Amino acid sequence: MLTSLLLVAASIGFGVYLFRPSMLTSRFWRATVTPLASIVGSGFLIAGPVLYHTVGHLAVVAMAVLCGLAYLFGSAVRDNILHIEDAERTPLQGFVNEGADIILAAAYFISVAYYLNLFAAFGLRLVDVTDQTTIRIVSTAAIATIGMTGAFGGLKALESLEVGTVGLKLAVIGGLLTTLAVAATMSLVSGNLEAGPMPSRGGWDEVRTILGLLVLVQGFETSRYLGSKYDPDTRVRTMRRAQWIATVIYITFILLFMPYFTGSISGRGAETAIIDMLAPLGIALTPLLVAAALASQSSAAIADTNGAGGLIAEATRGRIPVKPAYIVTALVAIAMTWAFDIFEIITYASRAFVTYYALQALLAASTNFRRSDWPRAVLYSAAFLIAVTIIIVAKPADV
Repeated sequence: MLTSLLLVAASIGFGVYLFRPSMLTSRFWRATVTPLASIVGSGFLIAGPVLYHTVGHLAVVAMAVLCGLAYLFGSAVRDNILHIEDAERTPLQGFVNEGADIILAAAYFISVAYYLNLFAAFGLRLVDVTDQTTIRIVSTAAIATIGMTGAFGGLKALESLEVGTVGLKLAVIGGLLTTLAVAATMSLVSGNLEAGPMPSRGGWDEVRTILGLLVLVQGFETSRYLGSKYDPDTRVRTMRRAQWIATVIYITFILLFMPYFTGSISGRGAETAIIDMLAPLGIALTPLLVAAALASQSSAAIADTNGAGGLIAEATRGRIPVKPAYIVTALVAIAMTWAFDIFEIITYASRAFVTYYALQALLAASTNFRRSDWPRAVLYSAAFLIAVTIIIVAKPADV
């Protein structure tokens, strides 16, 4: 009961802070929140159980590696914001940049399936349903609703929900971290702090699985497409800030989650295992986590559907209008939903986003070679090679 009260009180406290008028009207904070909300989104809900299931005690190291890779790729995107956006491009740079936008649109297709499958899985946990067929039916209905709404001109109205859902999600995450920290402190003082049962793993297959989870910390690239609202310097600073905040949140959560891991996850309900594992925190946990999940997944799916439509229209110079692109996005997401399980979708989404990061790294490397900035040129060349390696070797989590 005490932890439930603490969880609710802390979440409300963070909500009051995040919804202050000075925060809501701060341009710098709003520019930070857009990438931050994408990074600390769906991945937060499954990161703990999946990482501990995959590599046991090395979960914190794995999370640090994922955040480090994301920061490296984010650095390439930031370099391009500063040096490519408004500069004259070579024909090759123009071709690669357009290709990157098309790849990102394809990544959004897959991520819509990812978000709304999690949306359905968490929503159905309220009625204790974990059957995959039912999850797919609900997910399909949600995807179709967003696709049809966009096609008939109503997606902009749904986008207005984003500010509130982002605040709700971050407030619940703040409350959860506070509660976990207090519970860990109390257990440490009483001498009862123990890690849960951990699998002893750490081979090449596990490395491949970790690399296939990069989508957990994806989302920072959204700053690249906020040029109509913010100047390059603001976007670079706020993207960097968002990645640092997200890294602290993720690593702190993975550390605090350790005592609650109850063993390997598999079969039905694997994607929502966090609800069962954190059940000792009290009865308030499930409704708050589900509320945060539904808010997070729906707003992210709407944003990515909108992003995919805009990118396709831009990349095809209007030959494919935005509204038909929404339908294409929905159809691909529905096909992914029925063809693959959630962890396979996560890996495909990771590959798609990493392909985009590879092209961004290639652009950054070529720009810095032309500017004779050899350290950065070498750094982004290495980032390109790392991205290609991830595309080739990444595999789904074995659950």
